[in-house]
Amino acid sequence: MKTLQLSGSIRADFGKKSAKSFRKEGQVPCVIYGGEKVIHFNLDENDLRNLIVTPNIYAVELNIDGDVHMAILKDAQFHPVKDNTLHVDFMEIFENKPIIMEVPVKLNGLSEGVKAGGKLSQELRKLKVKGFYKNIPDVLNIDVTNLGLGKTMQVGTLSFDNLDIVTPKQAIVCAVKLTRVARGLAAAAAKADAKK
Repeated sequence: MKTLQLSGSIRADFGKKSAKSFRKEGQVPCVIYGGEKVIHFNLDENDLRNLIVTPNIYAVELNIDGDVHMAILKDAQFHPVKDNTLHVDFMEIFENKPIIMEVPVKLNGLSEGVKAGGKLSQELRKLKVKGFYKNIPDVLNIDVTNLGLGKTMQVGTLSFDNLDIVTPKQAIVCAVKLTRVARGLAAAAAKADAKK
């Protein structure tokens, strides 16, 4: 997992009024929890954009007034109309403590079903996994070359080194669906066989 470095400052004032004034200055109220204590701080909104507006996942090295904390993004709240960031939650992570995180899924290969005229449909874009943050990859690569026409791939059939999958085992990651063309070809082949 890639690391992103952000610098912030401790926030002493709490409440709506102070949060509003911070936001006017381009600062976003944040909190980090999961460690020895909960820390309230501010980050620059432009710096946060690289972390929030991306499909990638990052470990975040937070420098809060000289104290360095490793964390992951847990939650972000946005304004319903303006779409700017209102608040961000981080969870502190440690090398010897496993974390649960959603990791993007990438399907690799040309499946047998697609070669036969089907269409590959990706049902899950991310999988929830548990492991030490050093072992969590940027993306989970899944090989679909053996997936046949009309077949599905469930989470229970997958395994990754040094990771436990938390997503329910029955959840479907991807499927090769019959297209109208494939159905038409199958119907035409069935009619031709019936005439013989």
